[in-house]
Amino acid sequence: MAGPAVQPDGPAPAPSERRPVPAWSEWVGLVVRLGLAVVWGWAGLAKIADPAEAAQAVRAYEILPEGLVKPIGYGLPFLELALAFLLVIGLGVRLVAGVSALLLLVFIAGIASAWARGISIDCGCFGGGGHVDESQTAYLQEILRDTGFLLLAGWLLWRPRTRFSVDRWLAT
Repeated sequence: MAGPAVQPDGPAPAPSERRPVPAWSEWVGLVVRLGLAVVWGWAGLAKIADPAEAAQAVRAYEILPEGLVKPIGYGLPFLELALAFLLVIGLGVRLVAGVSALLLLVFIAGIASAWARGISIDCGCFGGGGHVDESQTAYLQEILRDTGFLLLAGWLLWRPRTRFSVDRWLAT
């Protein structure tokens, strides 16, 4: 029978012994959390009003089988709104940031894929979407924008503790 596992550096410090998170970090986290919530809320609300258009935007990427286009197109706005809500109240911030980062990586990969294959589409990230004239594409700007949002999610993965959050209230 083996004894308890010992960390190479010794046991983890007690919560009272851990280095405190600087107060400015929690304020930055609040701004980042609410900023990312606005992004998801805006994206979800823009798509939820016209689910058929959202499905058409998914279809335009020519990646998914037709059987998944409607479920993804119709469901994505609800996921985005759920992420926005959880970020606004600050519940499960690290988990929500992880899901956000994963979703943003999928979006970046989809945009890059369409660009690499020479498909002329509007990403449909904030409503609309579908095939457009080649002169109307903005792949680099969309990838850079989503990379910026990915950095916000990364901050929350690193520093999920923020001001005015349910997580913070539950931890006390």
